[in-house]
Amino acid sequence: MTLTKTSLRTVTLVSALAILASCGQRYRSAPRPDPQALECMTRAMYFESNRSSRDGMIGVGTVVMNRVASDDFPDTVCGVVSQKNQFAPGVMTRPMTDRGLPLALESARAVLQGERHPLITKGRFFHAAYYVANYNNIHYVATAGGNAFYEKRRPELVTRRTPPTQIEGLTGG
Repeated sequence: MTLTKTSLRTVTLVSALAILASCGQRYRSAPRPDPQALECMTRAMYFESNRSSRDGMIGVGTVVMNRVASDDFPDTVCGVVSQKNQFAPGVMTRPMTDRGLPLALESARAVLQGERHPLITKGRFFHAAYYVANYNNIHYVATAGGNAFYEKRRPELVTRRTPPTQIEGLTGG
């Protein structure tokens, strides 16, 4: 079979357009998060940051992802969020019904697509900002959304023993 110059040009043009089209689709939108991971992440953010701020929700999500990456915790989002005595009671079963749900869902998508809170790079723990934890191994890194975020360190490496002033607006929106 012999291709004419016109046929060859057409095949080449169609092939080039197909390649360009597939490249464009790859970069148009981030991959969709796993629906189960999205549900679990949304629940953690919704219940743990009291639907208060995007920074607080991104902070909670950052802690979840830091735990997923750690050998000390389960290796899935749902495994981390449903781990006994780690998150709010009923986090996996209570209904999410108020106006905080859209923000929690958007924040969960952002974290699952790679966004992290800039001050919580290694933090794997948090508690309510009003709670006074009396341990010598807590190094606080941020306060946002009503939570104080921290790392556990050897006592001699702790340089911030009290939660810093709450800062909002670092994660954009």
